[in-house]
Amino acid sequence: MKMTKINIKNLFLGLILVGSAGFVNAQTTQTDSTTSTSTTASTTQAVDTSTIEGLKKQIEANPKDTESLAKLAAAYQEASDWTNAVDTWKKISVLLPDWAPSYYSQAYAYQSAKDDANAKIAYEKYIATVKPAEVEQNKKNLAYAYFYLAFTEQKTDPGKAKEHIAKSIQYDPTNQDAVKLSKALNS
Repeated sequence: MKMTKINIKNLFLGLILVGSAGFVNAQTTQTDSTTSTSTTASTTQAVDTSTIEGLKKQIEANPKDTESLAKLAAAYQEASDWTNAVDTWKKISVLLPDWAPSYYSQAYAYQSAKDDANAKIAYEKYIATVKPAEVEQNKKNLAYAYFYLAFTEQKTDPGKAKEHIAKSIQYDPTNQDAVKLSKALNS
């Protein structure tokens, strides 16, 4: 089981890096015509569909294959299929209940789907699941999770929001949105 967790952590890091590279490429690639843009979109969608279908078959053969599940969840996210992304991250959380990134990813998918109540719950679970030994490598994500909680609670529970924003800034003092929210909450 420990080997699986290490592989999944490496996979998650790899998926983040691949996603970042794709984002950078999307930001720097220019297209000259509408035809070329629609062709690229069709190709990307076809790749996503075939990737998703292939991963679904792998998981059908081995439902506890957490590595394939993580790849499938990431593919759903890439395709903006938030419902299936959430469902897949939940399956991973059942198989690996102590693996914090699955809760963070659930929260991200819920947030992207505009389901703020469940995003809040998932971010809280993420924060609770990060082990002390993992805090350093999770600082940016912890900072964002606390920022999100502070933002969602600023009107309903300003005291709790102040606690969350202080934690957010503790983990990432360079986040200007968190600094601004802190000033607004403390004024």
